[in-house]
Amino acid sequence: MLKKNQIIPLTIESVTITGNGVGHYDTVAVFVPMTAREDELDVRIVKVMSHYCFGIIERIRKPSPDRILSDCPAYKKCGGCQLRHMTYEAELREKALWVADAIQRIGGFSLEPLPILPSPKANGYRNKAQYPFGEDENGVFCGFYAPRSHRVIRSGACPLQPPLFSEIAEAVCEFAMEYKLPLYDEKSGTGLLRHLYLRQAEVTREVMVTLVLNGRELPHAGAFIQRMTARFPTVASLLLNCNTQNTNVILGRETIVLWGKDHITDRLSGVTVDLSPHSFYQVNHDGAERLYQEAAEMAALSPGDLLLDLYCGAGTIGLSMAEQAGRLIGVEIVESAVLNARENARRAGRTNAEFIVADAAKAAEKLAVEGLRPNVIVLDPPRKGCDEKTLEAVVRMAPDRLVMVSCNPSTLARDLKILAGKGYLPRKVRPVDLFPRTAHVETVVLLSKLKEAEHHIEVDLNLDEVDLTSAESKATYGEIQDYVKEHTGLQVSHLYIAQVKRKNGIIERVNYNLPKSENSRVPQCPPEKEKAITEALKHFQMI
Repeated sequence: MLKKNQIIPLTIESVTITGNGVGHYDTVAVFVPMTAREDELDVRIVKVMSHYCFGIIERIRKPSPDRILSDCPAYKKCGGCQLRHMTYEAELREKALWVADAIQRIGGFSLEPLPILPSPKANGYRNKAQYPFGEDENGVFCGFYAPRSHRVIRSGACPLQPPLFSEIAEAVCEFAMEYKLPLYDEKSGTGLLRHLYLRQAEVTREVMVTLVLNGRELPHAGAFIQRMTARFPTVASLLLNCNTQNTNVILGRETIVLWGKDHITDRLSGVTVDLSPHSFYQVNHDGAERLYQEAAEMAALSPGDLLLDLYCGAGTIGLSMAEQAGRLIGVEIVESAVLNARENARRAGRTNAEFIVADAAKAAEKLAVEGLRPNVIVLDPPRKGCDEKTLEAVVRMAPDRLVMVSCNPSTLARDLKILAGKGYLPRKVRPVDLFPRTAHVETVVLLSKLKEAEHHIEVDLNLDEVDLTSAESKATYGEIQDYVKEHTGLQVSHLYIAQVKRKNGIIERVNYNLPKSENSRVPQCPPEKEKAITEALKHFQMI
């Protein structure tokens, strides 16, 4: 058994959904952060569990082809990014594999995801930042918490955020030092400055500056207003947020306008949106537009359709599709978000939209009981996914199509499996990268109701057990899958292997992948997987 502080040689075999690389030492899985597939390392064991271990890099003996030098000096201390040590192309490949693995392993589906959509920008895409204040021998600074702690570290100019944010943060810290404003101390509950919270509107370029205080007043407020507005002309809103509670929650309930507006205004997918400090809003504006466009294409709305948007937030997804629908109903449990959604609909002139304050499960049950039959339902749940009551109510309403948007491939696959058991199968899966350099990925899925003819075609036959030719007997399907996974990182199904075997004249059976109805289609092996399977067949001397 491995021991703490033991140094071992390790080759990274894959990257997990948390962003850690994983390799095996004497069959024990070892998870190592900031590593890339094919890294050859010396690893120091730092934590030993019953069936696996955690380690850190002691020495890179041979770097992965995916490995690059990080462009952020705070990367190893901050924890905000998990994948900044690899190329963006490699990051996209890993994220696509996470989604494919979850869909296959957790969901039990052989459906191949569509190619991942990259973010329009890999850096500078975040329109929101929440900085805790810290202090060291060089004075006051705005930084980030170190992983799994409340220790504030200096970050400098964060590459994920626009350069303007670091300039504003520097100016605020200079003001705090000049006027000797005390920083909040979590242990004693004393001090004034807790956080600096910044938002920027991508389209209008308006900026909101919010100081989160342990109190209701900012000393020398006039000088602060003069300094910020003179130096940063795009600042449209200076706010004080009051949080006097001993809590980890950043924002308090009360917000005071110090200068300017109580909000900033942006435009997302054709919808004008007012943003307050509490408003939910996608942090990657351009990536969100790409995500919503994909969701709209899958929804394929017609003018007479009823669209139900569950977990609608401020209504941006539903409102972006409302023009193509006959009627939109949005459901959200947060009252302030619903008020925002109603105002967004009013401003956009969407008279066909209404929004309800309710829990998604209860609202879906109520609408189902009332006999409401939406043509399309959009589900955009939190990371924990949907509860089963919501899914049951959704199925009772019998929509033609479901479009699910998820930020968690694992809970997404779980929910898809539940929906499949109730008659709704995934038809298209599209990963979309909204959070470059981090271990997060969005996914859009189209589901529709199972047709009678399809009950007979989605079968993963174990062809290893039936009537093998002499060529086939040289390697099992599992051995071919393992070879492809080891040498290319790709996951291939029995169906794809069978298709490539048949192309190479190995299989004589002709009906193993034919549909049972004219309206059914069998997925065909993608070119890159066909190439990988062909190489495996050559390796096993089957062709």
